[in-house]
Amino acid sequence: MRVPLSWLREYVDLPPTETGRDVQAKLVAVGLEVETVEQIGAGLKGPLVVGQVLTIEELEGFKKPIRFCTVDVGSANGTGEPQEIVCGARNFAVGDKVVVVLPGAVLPGDFAIAARKTYGRTSHGMICSTDELGMGDDGTHGIIVLPPEHAVGTDAIELLQLVDEVLDIAVTPDRGYCLSMRGVARETAIAYGLPLRDPALLDVPAPNAFGYPVEVSDPIGCSRFTARTVVGLQPEARSPIWMQRRLQKAGMRPISLAVDVTNYVMLELGQPLHAYDRTRIDGPIGVRRAEQGEKLTTLDGTVRVLDAADLVITDNRGPIGLAGVMGGANTEIADASEGAHTTEVVIEAAHFDAISIARTARRHKLASEASKRFERGVDPQAAAAAAQRTVDLLVLLAGGTAEAGVTEVSAPSGPRTITMAADHPDKVAGVAYGRETVVRRLQEVGCDAYGQDELLVTAPSWRPDLNEPNDLAEEVIRLEGYENLPSTLPTPPSGRGLTDRQRLHRRVGRALAGAGYVEALNYPFTGEAVLDQLGLAADDARRRTVKLVNPLSDEEPSLRTTLLPGLLGALRRNDGRGSHDLALFETGLVFRPTGHETKPVRLPVDRRPSDEEIAALDAALPRQPRRAAVVLAGAREQAGWWGKGRPADWADSVEAARAIAREAGVDLTVRADQHAPWHPGRCAALYVTVNGEETLFGHAGELHPRVIKELHLPERTCAMEVELDVLERAVDGALRAPRISTFPVATQDVALVVGQDVPAADVERALREGAGELLESLRLFDVFTGEQIGEGRKSLAYALRFRAADRTLTVDEASAARDAAVALAAERTGAVLRGA
Repeated sequence: MRVPLSWLREYVDLPPTETGRDVQAKLVAVGLEVETVEQIGAGLKGPLVVGQVLTIEELEGFKKPIRFCTVDVGSANGTGEPQEIVCGARNFAVGDKVVVVLPGAVLPGDFAIAARKTYGRTSHGMICSTDELGMGDDGTHGIIVLPPEHAVGTDAIELLQLVDEVLDIAVTPDRGYCLSMRGVARETAIAYGLPLRDPALLDVPAPNAFGYPVEVSDPIGCSRFTARTVVGLQPEARSPIWMQRRLQKAGMRPISLAVDVTNYVMLELGQPLHAYDRTRIDGPIGVRRAEQGEKLTTLDGTVRVLDAADLVITDNRGPIGLAGVMGGANTEIADASEGAHTTEVVIEAAHFDAISIARTARRHKLASEASKRFERGVDPQAAAAAAQRTVDLLVLLAGGTAEAGVTEVSAPSGPRTITMAADHPDKVAGVAYGRETVVRRLQEVGCDAYGQDELLVTAPSWRPDLNEPNDLAEEVIRLEGYENLPSTLPTPPSGRGLTDRQRLHRRVGRALAGAGYVEALNYPFTGEAVLDQLGLAADDARRRTVKLVNPLSDEEPSLRTTLLPGLLGALRRNDGRGSHDLALFETGLVFRPTGHETKPVRLPVDRRPSDEEIAALDAALPRQPRRAAVVLAGAREQAGWWGKGRPADWADSVEAARAIAREAGVDLTVRADQHAPWHPGRCAALYVTVNGEETLFGHAGELHPRVIKELHLPERTCAMEVELDVLERAVDGALRAPRISTFPVATQDVALVVGQDVPAADVERALREGAGELLESLRLFDVFTGEQIGEGRKSLAYALRFRAADRTLTVDEASAARDAAVALAAERTGAVLRGA
């Protein structure tokens, strides 16, 4: 909601020295989120005056039409002589009153005006458009043509209200009454402790039988409908400048007098209105639910197919408006600029059900100023006052005549009362406010409060959000000042820290960050296109996705089954923006339907769901394992004086998986595999032991070249993805700290020759098992192939470290353990000592 400070002062007598920043601070203190204070006309300096065009000379020989004008500006130029100005606009004629800026002035944007020679003539100033003065869009996109009654030489800065401050307020859904000047003025008056001049306090005639006929067949959807008629509108009447400027400052474009008046009153009182051309209405106005498949052309020219839940305004022909959202084109107020005129209007001021309007606006993707207010709650008692205010303005500004008939159809309703203990706000805030303060604050927001220890509070009609004692307590607390609440730190109960699962997930994140990876948080959505780009087979389990009913994007309508698409997209974006050395990671849930999910049950809201209902809801959910993934591209180690550096490769992605496994104290087994989207010759399957059995933990390696090309990734991009839930099951009790031995280590190196197709992991496993308990660590430090080894063979060189916890090992003990390790490796893998 954009609130011009000059307009706000009409309802609250703010001190003359108060600036927009001062008002912002006061409103923020009472709970309104004032995002910005816009300084309109900042830096504007005159002379800027009203002028009258005396002559126009068309200049020939230029690529675009150019006019040389003389303009009477009175004594504003110091000479009284006509001002000579060159102008390219063509929407004005001789005799028109225009806005002229003279040399020496400064326009918004620090644009200084001086006499200058152009198109062979000297232009002494400018004839101004709305854009040049920073006024916003008035729909003409040309020179400002003023009404003839304004005197030549009048100060245009004051006339056009070019200098002002506008507060931009982000109104939360529960504070819909602040989508009006009336609501913001009420909060301002409370914040300053000043009286409010309520613009809704008008003398309204009683309803009678002579008004325009209205039939409401759905009193739940439309609890109140007021109709008033004004005839004899002057076709040439235009919105006055003050009204146009207020609409522009509030972010709306002036259109025509009748439409501008309804918009103005909506901004003033918060009650959306609609004006119908009475000559285009056929019969009584009706309010009902639409018939399935009915069609309506709305004011934006779109033909809309209606749903049976839509609330519509009708006449004898059918729908003429989408209630509370947008009117229909068949009863639109005529546009005078197109030669048509409306002289009789029927004014609608109604109160519609908030939920119904919200659903209709979303169903048709048609958010409007009216729907925005109705879905947040509109004061039902303001309809008659808003209709009267509209009638008064049309009579005043358009010379119309208000007909005596007043139609008001309303459903019976009573005030909302809330019973609250007088000390309830004290208990909520931890501050002793006292009964007098509580009652005073509630009365300031419009409530009536009676009683002593227990208060009977009647909520005002414009506050549909006040329904229970906590709502009332919030009003007291915010007006007394959130900054006055005591600051106390809660004492957490012992024994309720992070679970083992949570600790593991945090350790994994810290380990990857410590290894140089940057965490990327991506949306959990995916689509078929990216799954195709990853080269997944038609029967791949990752193609079985959970579809969303209302996705944010039609291109990503499903929940992700793998973390890789989001991470690879982040890598591609960063690479495209110049960051070529990348290492990203993410931990999060994926969604893997099993096919056994049941139809979800609708849980009750008036009680706690039973255990059976919660279990039924859980059964409807897909399996949601937590995963961790990394992607790498570019240099893994930078080049510098310390060395040449090296690019990231598949081994780095495997090492990331090892780092994760180490955090859980779990041994990782690596085997060659073929699994999309990885390169078939550079893909590793990762296994951990769960309950004595090897279980697939994830995959790592270099991506397939075809995938890299489809996704526009850097060459040799690598990735790893593992399932943390499997890792959690592989953890065998609490992590044990390593023991530090005071005895020396005995190192033995062995080089084993095996077949080219024998995995190094199998050789390593046999060496570990054969070496026994004395083996402290085992490291592969060299792989060699060549003629000396033989075709189809390779040499694997390992460093074995032996140490005993209670003594210094002898050479014989270390050699015996090494020989046992080699013997078992020979038995299981056919390994032969190199050189033997």
